[in-house]
Amino acid sequence: MQFASNVFTRALASGDKQIGVWISLCSNFAAEVVSTAGYDWALIDMEHSANDYFSVLGQLQAFAASSTTALVRVEWNDAVAVKRLLDLGAPGLLFPMIQSVEEAERAVAATRYPPRGIRGVSGATRATAFGRISNYTARVEEETAVLLQLETRAAVEQAEAISAVDGVSGIFFGPADIAADIGKLGKPLDPKVWALIKPAAQKLIAKGMPVGTLVTDPGFAAELLNEGFTFVAIATDTGLLARAADAALAQTKGALT
Repeated sequence: MQFASNVFTRALASGDKQIGVWISLCSNFAAEVVSTAGYDWALIDMEHSANDYFSVLGQLQAFAASSTTALVRVEWNDAVAVKRLLDLGAPGLLFPMIQSVEEAERAVAATRYPPRGIRGVSGATRATAFGRISNYTARVEEETAVLLQLETRAAVEQAEAISAVDGVSGIFFGPADIAADIGKLGKPLDPKVWALIKPAAQKLIAKGMPVGTLVTDPGFAAELLNEGFTFVAIATDTGLLARAADAALAQTKGALT
């Protein structure tokens, strides 16, 4: 058995626009509902959700039968967590709160086997089809998406240097935390937030580095993709459920006499 090509990683490298959705409901059944909607990628979140390794496993399995590539946001830039998620077969990871070149190098190293990194070796894992993928160690490095999240003004100011670290597949701007960092807590779409993000993003785009983000305004998401962003998540599963529940109730109440 041979290692299957990572469609998402290849799309980033080719500059193909990738539309994503955030997954926080911690349910393999809910993940399956989303899996056939047609998104290019989904992000299973471990940083701001109740997800654990077993729930992530179930959601990876739910997405596996679909054309949507399921990535995972690791809780922290921690080599043990990275090792476990890669062994579970995560095809890509998003590292939160990267603040420096050194932290970026540490993130990449956690995804690489020695001598290029520090990932521990285990043979019979879900990632290797329990030892059946004969070229796993030869291919996993180039196929795994390594995405770094910049979430402060200081990190954004270092975006070019951080993106230049060997092994980085893409840079992800976190507008909610950037907003908080510049005194705009709760206002991720504030013009001052994007006045900081967009120039940094354009410098990376000019260098051929894929850039992404999460915004829950589909129109603004399309604007960013049209401006050169490569991978943009346009909704969260929790947000979609909440808004649909609110709308259905409001519609019925509004029709009562």
